[in-house]
Amino acid sequence: MTWLLLALAIASEVTATLSLRASEGLRRRRWIPVIVVGYLAAFTLLGTILAMGMPVGVAYGVWAAAGVAITAILGRVIFQDHFSVLMAIGVVLIGAGVAMIELGGSH
Repeated sequence: MTWLLLALAIASEVTATLSLRASEGLRRRRWIPVIVVGYLAAFTLLGTILAMGMPVGVAYGVWAAAGVAITAILGRVIFQDHFSVLMAIGVVLIGAGVAMIELGGSH
C-alpha cells in the first residue's frame, strides 16, 4: 500500500510541476488550482507514507528522484524542452541511485 501511495505522491508532484510550467509563470491562472491541489496532495501523501513507517531516506529519495526524472522526460514530450544525451544519462543514473537506496534500505 505504501508503494501505491508513493506512486500517487510522485504523480501528484509531477502533475503540479508540469502545470506550473504550463501556467507560464502563473500568468495562465486556470492552472493555479491544479498546481495547488497537486502539491498539497503530494505532500499529504508523502506525510502519510512516512507515518505508515516507510524510512524517510527511501520515501523522499524515490519521490524526489522519480519526480525529477519523470518531469524531465515529460517536459521534453509535452513542452519540447531541451533533453540532451547528458540529461538522459543523468536520468539513468537517478534510476540507478533510487534502486541502490531501495536495496540499501531493505537490509
